[in-house]
Formats: sequence, C-alpha cells, structure tokens
Amino acid sequence: MSLTRPGETLPVDLNAAQREAVMYLNGPCLVLAGAGSGKTRVITQKIAYLLRECGYTGRHIVALTFTNKAAKEMSERIRGLVDKRLSKGLTVCTFHSLGVRFLREEAEHASLKPQFSIFDATDALAIIQELLATTDKARLRSVQQTISLWKNAMLSPDDAAKQVLTPSDEEAARIYRSYEATLHAYQAVDFDDLVRLPVRLLEENAAVRDRWQKRVQYLLVDEYQDTNECQYRLVQLLTGDRAQFTAVGDDDQAIYAWRGATVENLAKLTTDYTNLKLIKLEQNYRSVQRILSAANSVISHNPNLFNKRLWSEHGAGEPIGVKALDSDEAEAEWIGLSISGQRFDRRAEWRDFAVLYRSNQQARVIEQALRNLRIPYTVSGGQSFFDKAEIRDVLAYLRLLVNEADDPSFIRAVTTPRKGIGQGTLKTLGQFAVTHGYSLFEAVFQIGLTQQLPPRQLAPLETFGGFINRIQARAQNEGPDATAEILDELISAIGYERHLYDSLDERQAQARWQNVLDLMAWLKRKAQEDGLTVIDLVQHVALVSMLERHDEEDPD
Repeated sequence: MSLTRPGETLPVDLNAAQREAVMYLNGPCLVLAGAGSGKTRVITQKIAYLLRECGYTGRHIVALTFTNKAAKEMSERIRGLVDKRLSKGLTVCTFHSLGVRFLREEAEHASLKPQFSIFDATDALAIIQELLATTDKARLRSVQQTISLWKNAMLSPDDAAKQVLTPSDEEAARIYRSYEATLHAYQAVDFDDLVRLPVRLLEENAAVRDRWQKRVQYLLVDEYQDTNECQYRLVQLLTGDRAQFTAVGDDDQAIYAWRGATVENLAKLTTDYTNLKLIKLEQNYRSVQRILSAANSVISHNPNLFNKRLWSEHGAGEPIGVKALDSDEAEAEWIGLSISGQRFDRRAEWRDFAVLYRSNQQARVIEQALRNLRIPYTVSGGQSFFDKAEIRDVLAYLRLLVNEADDPSFIRAVTTPRKGIGQGTLKTLGQFAVTHGYSLFEAVFQIGLTQQLPPRQLAPLETFGGFINRIQARAQNEGPDATAEILDELISAIGYERHLYDSLDERQAQARWQNVLDLMAWLKRKAQEDGLTVIDLVQHVALVSMLERHDEEDPD
C-alpha cells in the first residue's frame, strides 16, 4: 500500500482527540477516556495503524484488558479492520492470560513444570481451610483476601510477616507461608501468581527480561485505573526503557480498590515517565447531555486526579426522575408497574427496558415482582452454570479420564467427595511427583514403591487410581452407544448425591444435585446427537467456555 500522508488509512469520523491518541508514537501515552468516549475504538484503530502504516508486525504488539469479554470484542473489531496476514501473532488478552502464556514458556526459569496447575479461588480456599482447620467462612475469606492483597503488592511471606499490625494479620502471614509451600509442592499457582511470578522473573532474570522486551515492541493497556501495583510493574518491565505503550483509563471509573487496584497508578505514570503524553477523550457517544450533566455533577465531588468534562451532541434528553419508596417490595412493584405502563404507552418491546441494581442480593425481590406481573426477563451477570462448584466437581472426573496429567482435575476429584485423603498425603504426593517428573495421577502408582506413605495413607490413593483406570478403560474401548451408561456408572460410583446431602442443607443439596442432573442430561443428549464416545465428549467439553456465555434469549 502506497501512503502519501500519515493516518491516511484511519476513518475520517475519528474526532481530533481520538485521532491524536491513535497516531501518537513518540513515547508513553496516557489516554484519559471518559465513559462512552470511544476508547475501545481508539485502541483497535491504533493497533490497525501500527500494523498498516508503522511497520509493526502482529507478533510484536500486545494489548491487555481485564476481561475475556473485552479481549474478545477487541479481537473481533481488529479482524474487521486488518488483513489477517498483517495481524498474525497479535496478542489481545487479559493480564492473567498473558501470565499463563509467559509461565508456560518460562516454566523452567520459574521452577515450574510446563504442565503446572492453576488453582481458582475455590481450590485455593480449600488449602487455606485445611491449614486453618476451621469452617468459619468469614475468617477463611478474610485470610484469602489478605494473602491476595499481599501478592498483588509484590510482598513475599517474609515481607508480609514484617508488616503485620494485628493478630488477624499475624495469622494470615503464618498461613501465607504454609500456603505458598503447599502450592509449590503441588506445582501449582493461584490467580494472583499469574501476574506476580512473571514480574518477579522479569525483575530477577536479565535474559528473560531481554527476550520479552524484544518481543513486546508496542503495548496497549485498557482500563488502566484498575491496575494494581503488580500489574503496573509488569507494564514497566515489558516495555523497558523504550516505554512504547499506550495506557487508556479514567480515574472516575475506578471501582476495584477492594482487590488491590490503585487509581494512583494513573498519576504515577506522570512522575515515572516525564515525557508522558496526556490526551483527553471528553466527547461522549453513548448518552444525551442531561445524563452527562448529572454524572458530571455527581463525580465533581470526587477527589479527581485529572479534570475533564464529558459532553454530547445527542441533544438534551428527557428529565431524570427520582422515586423514593417505603420498602424493597414497594420499590420492586413500582419498577414492574412502570415498565408495563411505559411499554404500553410507547408501544415498546420488553427488550427495550433494563433494570440495574447495585448488588445481586437485590435481584430476588425485583424478580419476584416481575414474575407476579408476568413480565418476562433475563438476568445478566450472574454466576455461569459451568462455574458452579458442583459442575466443576463432576467435570474434573471427566477431564481426568482424558488427561491423566491434568493435576487440577486430579486434586479436585481426589478430594471431592472426601475419600480419607488429606492435605498431608497430597503434599507428600506432590513433592514426589515434582522430584521424579510425574503427574500427580502417575505418582499414585509409583509412590507405593518408595514407602514414603504409610499403608493407611496409600490405600485410598490406590483405590481412587484403580477406579479411574477402570472407568478410563471402558471409555477408551467402548463406542458411543455406551457413553450414557458409563456416565451413569461414574456419577453413581463417586457418591456425589450423598456428598451434597451430607454437607449441605436439604434445599441447597437438592438445587445442586438438580444442576448435576441437568449437566448429565446435556452430556448424554450431546453424545447421542453427535455419536460421541466418552473421550470425544470430554474433548467437546473443552468448548464449555462457549456455553458459559449463555446466549440470552429475547423475552419477546
């Protein structure tokens, strides 16, 4: 492509500030993007500009977001802007996804095996519960949150121990040390480690740092106000002295301080990078002026790091109403009646209305009112079906049938329901697996030769291993016609229904068991429709992430 002037390939409808943000490449850039000001468009157009006009290759550009949904949207937009040959190798992902990729590649330098396990919050909480020897959920979550904040602040167990101020902090610091030792023995990392460990490795290993700085020649970061200290440091280490990056953020949209995010990272950029270019996006494309004026009035009372004033060309808009009611029930009924009335007056569809609430606990009374008034609705942002603990428990068994090296699935399956296998046994097994390069499942059949575990600890492990091998043999040798029978045998043999009723009250157990039955029905139906063996079916479950984003049916 022959270009006569820079920016020739950019859309003509970019406003002046957006165009400046896209084209600025003379060092670090902070784009202060108000709500609805087109920040995602700026990021995607800048990536396209780098690829089409500036000589960058896809493999040398990284764009970081905070959610998979945002990363997916960004990737889809870029596919519509740039020839796939130009974007080949482009990385658009979350901080934690990049951390997984980094640790997979640098596992040896991070003292991890390439197939290290990743523990989610539930897995991590189970370790903390074992270490604390308590069922007090508030205490457990407090310790977990404290450890998470320490990790996000790049504090080691030794660092944390030096900073304790209260008895609860002292307890958390003690658990932190044991928790880290347990993770290491399991060859596992938790969610916070996915950023913390790459940062530590980049700081300590010059060869690794040089390799990644050569790879990441331009970095773009979305929602920068939500970064914590650890993520801020990752940006610095990936970009190095070149500091070729664009950070997009808004101090008025900072809402994640509770998990370690610090809006001061926006201001810190101005001191750490004296040549930082600041560009403000203040034109809003989403709302009418009345909404923006109200928002400006509210946020004007906030302690702002940067001054900005959102404006719109969409006209004044209708007045904003405020309604005070006596109770949650009265409020919910008024919402339902208002929607019904507005739908009739405006000849609208149900899909034209939305109800926003601050916390999930407010949903119940609103849903009840909508049902009473026969108003169809869907709930967005709730827990995904495939994120439910009972579904993850059952899928762990299925994944282990296909991949014996799946250590997270092994740990989940071997401990749920409980089989007399405690954390001490698993810790010894984990250390043995690391020393000899085995998966945890393989180690079950090898550790008995070493006498490292007494017979009473070894027996339940071998029983579990033998059970998995029997089901696995059937799954590998029998065809699609046997899939439903094998699934029934598995779910019956593990005693999951009894486990639920033994550990939960009847109502909770009944709801969770119904979810398991729904899962099994879906798996059987899929196997029958597509002629899948158990092995085929479990491989298909790798597409579960697609199902987690339930396609919301239009209520009309």
